[in-house]
Amino acid sequence: MTTLQMIVTIAVAAAATVLTRALPFFAFPAGREAPRYIRYLGRALPGAAFGLLVIYCLRDVSLFSGSHAVPELVSIIVTGALYLWRRNMLLSIFAGTGIYMVLVNFIFI
Repeated sequence: MTTLQMIVTIAVAAAATVLTRALPFFAFPAGREAPRYIRYLGRALPGAAFGLLVIYCLRDVSLFSGSHAVPELVSIIVTGALYLWRRNMLLSIFAGTGIYMVLVNFIFI
């Protein structure tokens, strides 16, 4: 890649980033209420993204070989229980990930 191509690529990426970050502020100014479908998406998408991440993480888990999905199941239970208890998604995700890493690296070797 030539120097000019690198500069153009970086400029296009920077412009796209600025545009995607600034566009919502122009489309939905602070003084006006957002449309109903935008409010709906704000409520529905976080759960949908979390569900998609769970499916993505479990796509290659085999019940019939290795640890028989025990570390994954324990981690999911810990994550769900911690979220229901504390209502803190970040804490529950970190704790579930930590439990999973301990299980696969020290228990189910």
